[in-house]
Amino acid sequence: MSEAPAIAVRGLTKRFGGRTVVDNFDLTVQPGRICGFLGPNGSGKTTTLRMICGLLIPDAGEGEVLGLDLRTKRRAIKHQIGYMTQKFGLFSDLSIAENLEFIARVYRLDNRSRRVAEALERLGLASRSTQLAGKLSGGWKQRLALAAAVLHEPKILLLDEPTAGVDPQARREFWDQIHALARGGMTVLVSTHYMDEAERCHEIAYIAYGVMLARGTTDEVIAASGLKALQGEGPGADRLAAEIEAREGVEMAAPFGTSLHVCGPDLAALRRAVAPYEGRIRFTETEPSLEDVFIHLMRHAADNSVVEA
Repeated sequence: MSEAPAIAVRGLTKRFGGRTVVDNFDLTVQPGRICGFLGPNGSGKTTTLRMICGLLIPDAGEGEVLGLDLRTKRRAIKHQIGYMTQKFGLFSDLSIAENLEFIARVYRLDNRSRRVAEALERLGLASRSTQLAGKLSGGWKQRLALAAAVLHEPKILLLDEPTAGVDPQARREFWDQIHALARGGMTVLVSTHYMDEAERCHEIAYIAYGVMLARGTTDEVIAASGLKALQGEGPGADRLAAEIEAREGVEMAAPFGTSLHVCGPDLAALRRAVAPYEGRIRFTETEPSLEDVFIHLMRHAADNSVVEA
């Protein structure tokens, strides 16, 4: 018998005023999986996360989180979820250890001192435990926020653009921690704008203006997009982006260093579009990137940001 999903929601819908922010959203995530939420700003990612964790009540739809009814068991769901918001939300005038001790008291955890000490050690915060949270850099604030979000050992962790504004090394260390948590059985939902982070997820969901447009592993989403790509190499290839993008059959053309990446839905049309340049630029077929798919979906999504009268 297969394990029950950690998250299984159907038809989730949320409206604010005359605008539908999340529209008939379905999502199933198995335990121990990392699911990435992608989408433009205002696409409904944060609203969806807040409905799943019980902070917002859907206007329509149903589902179960950890086997609990999304509507009637919101309080029980909240106690089993860790939520790390976009903005650092801990106390700047308390030390790292004091912040974690406060969180432990809020959740009425037993063995508080031991739990705090283990969290400090696990996330490399022990040597800075007495430092004020307000004096930390972005990367260290991120570690503290993660430590606070998982201190009560939740079964699901929700992360809302958690690595914005931190350096590459801090981002990599953060993702190492996320995968360690997932290996231990924790289910993770993370919203991000970084394509390399999306590729670190087991699966992704692309949302635009409240509607799910793509779902699956990175390879599955790329394959389902139907996009084809050519890579151009040669003198001045990167300077031809605007000129080639204007040609028929080309949806996007972007420089990558000294090379040129050209995408569109029809490979033959792409070949015709670049044919006039093949005397000096060598074009070879390549795989479209997740970023190509992201831009493709965003360009074709219906913008519902105008509020209905």
